[in-house]
Amino acid sequence: MDLQEIRRIVELMNEHGLTHFDLTKKDFHLKLKKGPDFEDLRALLASLPTAPAAAPAAAPVAVAAPAASGAPAAAPAAEGSEITSPMVGTFYRKSAPDAPNFVDVGSTVSEGQTLCIIEAMKVMNEIKAEKSGTICAVVAEDATPVQFGDVLFRIK
Repeated sequence: MDLQEIRRIVELMNEHGLTHFDLTKKDFHLKLKKGPDFEDLRALLASLPTAPAAAPAAAPVAVAAPAASGAPAAAPAAEGSEITSPMVGTFYRKSAPDAPNFVDVGSTVSEGQTLCIIEAMKVMNEIKAEKSGTICAVVAEDATPVQFGDVLFRIK
């Protein structure tokens, strides 16, 4: 791959609003990221202390305690491991408008089974399950844009 091809890829990324590009060939690997690195931002946000700031605000208000106990009740909705988008594109739950969804909540999937399609630059990319399990949530909306790292499904 020469410099002109790489420049063309960067132009296509700008033209289509892509933030991540990854290409692997036999003896060549090209990985381009544009904009903030979301993995670094997530790590930074996770390392920030949140408990000390929340404690003084919750202390004077007696109603804050029941609200805090309500938060763990919402946690089961987020059970299971996340299946995230490996690219930027448009998320589709089925192969055609009149076709059935690849998977629904409660579907049992096996490793390598197609879960959805993400269209990127007019290419339909099948997203496959990396492990076996049961789909416990479909997080992404059908026919909507997704970014790299967005949660698509939860599986347990």
